[in-house]
Amino acid sequence: MSAAGAATVDAPAQRIAVVTGTASGIGRSIAAELRGEGWRVAGIDLRESAECDLSLVADVTNAAAITDAVRRVEQRFGAVGGVVSAAGHYESTPVGDVTDEQWRRMLRVHLGGFLHLARATLPGMLARGSGAIVAITSELAVGGGGPGDAHYSAAKGALQGMMRSLAVEMAPRGVRVNAVAPGPTDTPLLAADSPWRAPDYLQTLPVGRLTRPEEVALCVAYLLDAGTFCVGETLNPNSGAVI
Repeated sequence: MSAAGAATVDAPAQRIAVVTGTASGIGRSIAAELRGEGWRVAGIDLRESAECDLSLVADVTNAAAITDAVRRVEQRFGAVGGVVSAAGHYESTPVGDVTDEQWRRMLRVHLGGFLHLARATLPGMLARGSGAIVAITSELAVGGGGPGDAHYSAAKGALQGMMRSLAVEMAPRGVRVNAVAPGPTDTPLLAADSPWRAPDYLQTLPVGRLTRPEEVALCVAYLLDAGTFCVGETLNPNSGAVI
C-alpha cells in the first residue's frame, strides 16, 4: 500500500471515492477527473496507481481483499460516497477457442469485481442513506457483440443486468446505481493490432476516432455528482458507434 499525501483529511462522505482499475486506461482517467473535481480518490488495482490520493494493491476477484481495501479507505479518509467499478479484462478469442479458464476469468473480473466492490461499500452508504455507484460496462453489452468477443460481451451484458437490479433495490434507500458503457477506447487495453483501431473501422464512426478515456471519465463524474435523477441509467460514450 502507498499513498500520495500522508495526512488524514476530514472530507464529507460524498467527496470520498473508491475506484478500481486505476493504474492505467479508463480507471486512471476517472481517478484524475474526480480528483480535479475535489474528490479524495482511493484506487484499487493489481499495480500501484499514480493518480490517487491512496493507492491500494488488491485483486478485484478476491472478495476478502476488496473488503479489506475498503476498510482501509474508511479508516484513512472516512465514509465513502462514490464508487466506480472500472477494473476490466479484455481479450479477443473465437468462441470455439474460449477455454473454461478464460470464461471464468471474464466473469470473475467483471461480475465478481463489481459485486465484491458493491458489497464492501454498500453497508456504509446505506447506513447514511446516500451514495452513488457506477459500473463501467461496454458498448458490446448494449449494442451487439463482435467477432471474438462472445465471452467479453456476455460478462459485460450480465454486468448491465446486475447494475439495473441493484439500482432498483438501492434507490429507495438513497443509493443511486448507474453505468457507463464506452465504445472502443484509446487505452493500452486495446492492442495496437486490434480491429477496433483499423482505419476502415474508424471510418464507420460518425466522429471518425476512438472514444478517449477522459470522455468516459466525464460521464462517470456526472453520474456521481450532477446526475442525481439518474437511476439504472447507462451513458454511452462510443463516438457514435451505437446511436
